[in-house]
Amino acid sequence: MAGYQQLVVWQRAMDFVVEVYHVTNRYPSSELYGLTSQTRRAAVSVPANIAEGRSRGTTREFHRFVGIALGSLGELETHLMLARRLRYLTDSDTSHLLNEAAQI
Repeated sequence: MAGYQQLVVWQRAMDFVVEVYHVTNRYPSSELYGLTSQTRRAAVSVPANIAEGRSRGTTREFHRFVGIALGSLGELETHLMLARRLRYLTDSDTSHLLNEAAQI
């Protein structure tokens, strides 16, 4: 198997993590150990699990870790929708981020 860094999905997920960090910088400081932390951890988990699965060297393990990454992506989408309900994100930001998540 080729390295994970060549995978477009890993590259896009890494870019997405950067976007998530930028938008969560605007969350209230009272959320630093709450929604900010949870959102960032879920975002980081997506490319990390793709990389770990690919690095395991078997198709079966790769598929298993992609499944874990998809779970983290669902968690992340939920955090983003909650942030919108709390008015930490605009409709535009939320739509953009959810669209990016769907592309990944």
